[in-house]
Amino acid sequence: MRTPIAPSRTTRGRRSCARSGYARSTRSSPPAAPRRGGTVKGRVLVARQDNLGDVLLAGPAVRAVAAHAESVVMLAGPRGAAAAEMLPGVDEVVTWCAPWIDPAPPPVTESAIHEFSEVLRKIDADSAVVFTSFHQSALPLALLLRMAGVERIAAISEDYPGSLLDVRHRVEGDPAEPERALSLARAAGFELPDGDDGRLAVRRPLPDVGHLVGRRRYVVVHPAASVPAREWPMFRCRGAVRELAAAGRAVVVTGAPADRELTAHVAGHSGIDLGGRTDLPELAAVLDGADAVVAPNTGPAHLAAAVGTPVVSLFAPVVSAARWAPYGVPRVVLGEQFAPCRNTRARYCPVPGHPCLTLVTPEEVAAAVAEVTS
Repeated sequence: MRTPIAPSRTTRGRRSCARSGYARSTRSSPPAAPRRGGTVKGRVLVARQDNLGDVLLAGPAVRAVAAHAESVVMLAGPRGAAAAEMLPGVDEVVTWCAPWIDPAPPPVTESAIHEFSEVLRKIDADSAVVFTSFHQSALPLALLLRMAGVERIAAISEDYPGSLLDVRHRVEGDPAEPERALSLARAAGFELPDGDDGRLAVRRPLPDVGHLVGRRRYVVVHPAASVPAREWPMFRCRGAVRELAAAGRAVVVTGAPADRELTAHVAGHSGIDLGGRTDLPELAAVLDGADAVVAPNTGPAHLAAAVGTPVVSLFAPVVSAARWAPYGVPRVVLGEQFAPCRNTRARYCPVPGHPCLTLVTPEEVAAAVAEVTS
């Protein structure tokens, strides 16, 4: 199935919603045979409709679903679709921009919702598992899934769901996001198979990027984030590249096409500037070959974790590090976690001078890189 997709705008090199009502479908792998383990549960739709990091963090839960399903269709937003296509266990990716999820939401129109409802109907899922962040509602999508004839729907919901959900799951405390998603999968009847350690993962093999990074061992510095409040200041990033290079490390600076000016400045004469030169699988391969990755709370930090590379996380406390820091790999979290901006979910720093990250020095980052690579 393929339906038209509208031209998309780009924000800092990341796909965003141009308008709602258009979906596209891409097949990530050949149609799956029934999988091992437990009762096969037919065709299952899994949804995570926000950024690429969020999609990657749902990966272990998606694998749990895939272990018991005939096939898995993942519903993603335009910002996370490329990551969805890299998740093991996903057979097909359908992309649609949800007005109740995207940070730059398109308008809700009758024609857009009608068209999306038809897309859901054609997917013909037997059941659905809707993964959301703690501040998002699964109920608008649950309503549309119910209208499309999906018989069994599971989601986390603090709000009363009425007859929209068959499995209404609640989560206590502040678990890491992959564990939160896995708890929903288990509540819906999907367990990870034996031998799956529940860490993040991507499809392999990854492309050869030797022509980009050379053959010397290196550290990656990724300076950009989709939310400005989460970024380490540019002058600090540039200083870290110089500090790491002075310590004898090769440094690769990565970024999206819209980040080229930033990555060129950060790389300076000390680093290799790959800003705008990689697609997501190539970026994964660059991160896979690194000794360590230095990054703020952003999708590539989770991509680094998904390929098993240690992360030095410049983490602004606008969201919880316990929930959102890189998962399942050696890591050092830097940044004042009890700063006044804590848990505000601010997109722009509300504190003059952005002290929670500005006060982190290049020397501290170089020391943290030495720690996670020792």
